[in-house]
Amino acid sequence: MPPTQALAASVRPGLTGKVTLDVLAADTAEALGSGDVPVLATPRVVALAEQAAIVALGTHLAAGQTTVGMRVQIDHLAPTAVGGEVIADATLEKIEGRRLTFTISVSDRCGLVAAGRVTRVVVQRDQFLAKASG
Repeated sequence: MPPTQALAASVRPGLTGKVTLDVLAADTAEALGSGDVPVLATPRVVALAEQAAIVALGTHLAAGQTTVGMRVQIDHLAPTAVGGEVIADATLEKIEGRRLTFTISVSDRCGLVAAGRVTRVVVQRDQFLAKASG
């Protein structure tokens, strides 16, 4: 890994992040086109899981660095209705070079809604955007 890509020493297993979502009609499978039921959509669960992983990193990345999604492995186990609250928790479990793997759980008042892993990769923001621009 080039020196500009080195991880800050504060990026370490055990970092945690939490985000909360009050489920709105815009968060449903109907609204997002991933189904025809008015419950929390799986794509919204995935976005929430990634958001929790980003929160776990907080200010731990070096200047100019960010993370981008690489892999998502989530089992969506139970529905949550509009008006329900879900909480996503992320814990940094493994660091492999620039790859950061988080364990994710999403729960509501009834229990576990989703669980799995999210892998994000540390990149230099300017280099990544230049690559995307072609």
